[in-house]
Amino acid sequence: MSSPAVTTPPRRAGRRTALVLSPRPVRMESLAREAGLHPDLVGRLVRLGLVEPSGGTPSAPLFPPDAASRLARAARLRRDLALSYAGAILACDLLARIDELEERLARYEQRPERTR
Repeated sequence: MSSPAVTTPPRRAGRRTALVLSPRPVRMESLAREAGLHPDLVGRLVRLGLVEPSGGTPSAPLFPPDAASRLARAARLRRDLALSYAGAILACDLLARIDELEERLARYEQRPERTR
C-alpha cells in the first residue's frame, strides 16, 4: 500500500511566507536562498550596507541569521513602493528603529508603577 504524495500548494500573489532562520551565522548563498533573492542582489545590498558580515573571511563572509528577513523586507519595499536601493535601506533602518522603540516601550509599560 503506497502513501499519498505530499504536494506543496501553489504560492498565491500577495501571500507572505515565513522565513526559517538558522540559529548560526549563514553563508551568502544560504542567506540569498532564505531571503528568496538572487545572490547577486544580496551581494549588492551587502555592499550598500544593508547587512554586515558577522564573521568569516572577505571571500566567504558569514551573516547573522536575522539578515535574511532584513534583506527580504528591503526587496519588498523596493518592489512594492518603487523605492531605490538607498531608499529601501533607509526605510529598513527606520523600521528597525521603530521596532526597537516599540519593544522598549512595551517593557517600560509592563513595569509596575512606583508611587512618589
